[in-house]
Amino acid sequence: MRKAVAFLRAINVGGHVVKKEQLLQAFESIGFRDVVTYKQAGNVIFEADGVGLEGARVMIERGLRSSLGYDVEVFIRTVSELRKLVEKQPRGRKGDVMSCLVTFLPGTTPNPLPQLPLVIPRSKAEVVSSTGREVFSVTYLMGEGGLPNQFLESKLKARTTTRNVNVIREIVEKFG
Repeated sequence: MRKAVAFLRAINVGGHVVKKEQLLQAFESIGFRDVVTYKQAGNVIFEADGVGLEGARVMIERGLRSSLGYDVEVFIRTVSELRKLVEKQPRGRKGDVMSCLVTFLPGTTPNPLPQLPLVIPRSKAEVVSSTGREVFSVTYLMGEGGLPNQFLESKLKARTTTRNVNVIREIVEKFG
């Protein structure tokens, strides 16, 4: 397996506190190499031999359940897949201050997204495009970063996790 990134959903929320060292130890005990976290505990870069992405996801979810005592949803992408995502990043309206977010979807989503673009209620955030496994959103005001995740989970009836594209770009530049 090439270098991959595990994006962990809600790893340090809801009263759960996981230290970086705990995560590193959990990933290493599963058998992964060169394990590091980036920016926050929910972004774990690793390498594994002889394991595909789906197999790695299952191993990580089981390992985290065992070491942490609760379920953590895991979304894995290779660094090369992330590079392609950064290249597909949508551009905002000229002159607007915006953030671009990418929401990672599980392998299969039970409900399709409505026609895009889609404005998220009570905000200026918009869901603007989808690759099938990821959804791009843009926000135009500070403090709207969590909106796409909650909104998409309600529409898709599936668990997701969202990251700022700038963090994805930094991961690609540092680990690619």
